[in-house]
Amino acid sequence: MPVGDRSYYGAMDARPKAVVLLSGGVDSTTAAALTAREGFALHALTLAYGQRHAAELAAARRVAAALGVARHEVLTIDLRAFGGSALTADIVVPKDRTPDAMAHGIPVTYVPARNTIFLSFALAWAEVLEASDIVIGVNVLDASGYPDCRPEFIEAFERLATVATRAGVEGHQRLRIRAPLIRLTKAEIIRAGTAAGVDYSLTLSCYDPATDGAACGRCDACAFRRKGFAEAGVPDPTRYRP
Repeated sequence: MPVGDRSYYGAMDARPKAVVLLSGGVDSTTAAALTAREGFALHALTLAYGQRHAAELAAARRVAAALGVARHEVLTIDLRAFGGSALTADIVVPKDRTPDAMAHGIPVTYVPARNTIFLSFALAWAEVLEASDIVIGVNVLDASGYPDCRPEFIEAFERLATVATRAGVEGHQRLRIRAPLIRLTKAEIIRAGTAAGVDYSLTLSCYDPATDGAACGRCDACAFRRKGFAEAGVPDPTRYRP
């Protein structure tokens, strides 16, 4: 049965629900596909937060359609009001950094508290849906030093979810924050997604894409993506700028 094939389940969908944070990149797409394979009905949540690489919103819609999600919500917030990141302010996106440079420190592409904000929206929707699972595609090995991609953060937010919601306090549901890729390399993620039938040509990882959606090929996200496909031995379907 194809991933996300809703016709199999008919009008009464008895599958457990999962709220999946879907950016349209390699990691969130793979996490969503793996969750669907486990038998969950996906409720995909995408945040338009003022990111300069807004082409990822179109990628998220493509992925959501391909996975056959039960519902896809694109919510608009504006973190440009705060700035503080090359993704939300007039700050140059770093290009052509060496692997050693990318392995040390927190880069300027880190968006302050982004995953905390995203998970908070996902938590609110999960409580309304009575969904016990929230899925996020973070991974610590290729995380570019982002503090909100670490296991400690995921564990802390799960504890918060238990005490911060009516469902958790009353014991109606045990909310889980699932991070299935947390300790995988990009190559391992791509192999897992390929085995699950993910079409990575639908995805976008670039922090500074062209207006037509072509990836720059030089930012940290593109570097991790290229390295991942090469190490996985999987052809890279990404359309890069010349």
